[in-house]
Amino acid sequence: MTQRIETLDSLHQHLQWAIELEHSTLPPYLCALYSLDPARNPDAVEVLSSVFVEEMIHLSLVCNLLNAVGGEPRLDVPEQLPGYPRRLPHGSVELSLLPFGPEALEMFLRLEQPEAPGAPAEGDHYETIGQFYDAIEDGLRYLAEALGEDKLFSGDPARQVTAGPFQHTDGVLQAVTDLASAMSALEEIVEQGEGSARGEGSATGGGGAGGEVWDGDHDMFHPDRDEVAHYYRFQELKLGRRYQRGDTPQSGPTGDPVTTDFAGVSPMQPNPHRSDNEQIRAAQEAFDNTYCTLLYLLEQTFTGEPSMIRDAVRAMFGLKAEALKLMQLSEDDRTTAGPTFQYVPLDDRQ
Repeated sequence: MTQRIETLDSLHQHLQWAIELEHSTLPPYLCALYSLDPARNPDAVEVLSSVFVEEMIHLSLVCNLLNAVGGEPRLDVPEQLPGYPRRLPHGSVELSLLPFGPEALEMFLRLEQPEAPGAPAEGDHYETIGQFYDAIEDGLRYLAEALGEDKLFSGDPARQVTAGPFQHTDGVLQAVTDLASAMSALEEIVEQGEGSARGEGSATGGGGAGGEVWDGDHDMFHPDRDEVAHYYRFQELKLGRRYQRGDTPQSGPTGDPVTTDFAGVSPMQPNPHRSDNEQIRAAQEAFDNTYCTLLYLLEQTFTGEPSMIRDAVRAMFGLKAEALKLMQLSEDDRTTAGPTFQYVPLDDRQ
């Protein structure tokens, strides 16, 4: 049985793990997204764009949580980029950098797997992300009772980030100032990932077979539809149909067709390595430099300069051009180059 979170230091540690968890999903989603030809795979581009943006919101919400309880978010550190393939931090799912395709879809489905009804909270070695956040929820409730909310939520409110041009989603980046707003932030994270299904008295528990496919938000791409959770968006791509009202996890999607064209994908080398080709290597190093600059800007954003979120978003747009350049360079007869996501120390950045 996982040890409970019963001290402020343990809570800080687990929320930093949550930052590492949310960040670890971004490179795999970006590689799959950038490998797609938007004209041939508009449905998949919509899904991956919306999921990536919502993962950025989740990362931001966890930073707000850690700041609210007096912690210090760390993003620009080597531990964020240990290399791929890698395991989900303190979890069991293996993450790889893959072009879009059946293998990538299966990885994303494992990553976003809803927790089974009644599954225990797991603060380490968790089976599902929902169980990990259940453990954080339990720790927050325990410490709010043991210390009092005022003492627990003692962080500087000026560090809370609530702005940011997060398009492609109806998700909300909210401030965390007390237990109620902390529970709301956790609910946003888990419902967007695995669907809306909360056990009695729990902000996050109970996705799985008894849950709903909807995440509680509005579909920004399609005003006439509600939005399905990440897990079920990937099911739509895998099964070739959209979920519609009345559908359940058991029924599967029965709505309009969803098309994917696996031929309209750049054949990026899986888990790209630093190339011996001078041109490719230079492009990979430029990408890594930009990505680590993004981590620096995000850390500055969440450690006292909230307005820098705009600079971070600008850096994010720069990543796309650099990744697309890499995927147009041939690594061998069968594959293109791709980003390596290697950490560049601050003093070595251009």
